[in-house]
Amino acid sequence: MARTPEEKRSYNMSRIRGKDTKPELRVRRYLFSRGLRFRKNDKRYPGKPDIVLPKYGTVIFVNGCFWHAHENCEKFVMPKTNTDFWLPKLERNRQKDQQNTLRLTEQGWSVITVWECQITGPDGERILAELYSEIVSAHNTVNNDSLNSPDGKEQTCK
Repeated sequence: MARTPEEKRSYNMSRIRGKDTKPELRVRRYLFSRGLRFRKNDKRYPGKPDIVLPKYGTVIFVNGCFWHAHENCEKFVMPKTNTDFWLPKLERNRQKDQQNTLRLTEQGWSVITVWECQITGPDGERILAELYSEIVSAHNTVNNDSLNSPDGKEQTCK
């Protein structure tokens, strides 16, 4: 396979988005169409999550399989050239992802990671439906738990 000329490669790399990627847009459109409202790329939170759903206590990262080194994924192929650059870079990305998830969890957030390959593949619609259900059911569980008294017995309305 011929190498891409440096100018062309530079141009290609400059076109890669850090936000508003096609997978992010697909997730956001799906959630919005189901009535969920959210913030996007909120800098106040570790890792600047792609989607923040304060009402549901949930943040979502929509990760590109290449940039976040998705293991066992056909969309992630370790570059064969310039490995001295790519290996440490992709490992740093993984470590940052883990640190951000830990920090958000410690702050009380439910953290969900959606991979590019999950929503662009043939099961994409099903995955999005499961994502929506996970967000809403977790929220309903929290709300229902708040109806219980501290001793675990349900309170009755009078």
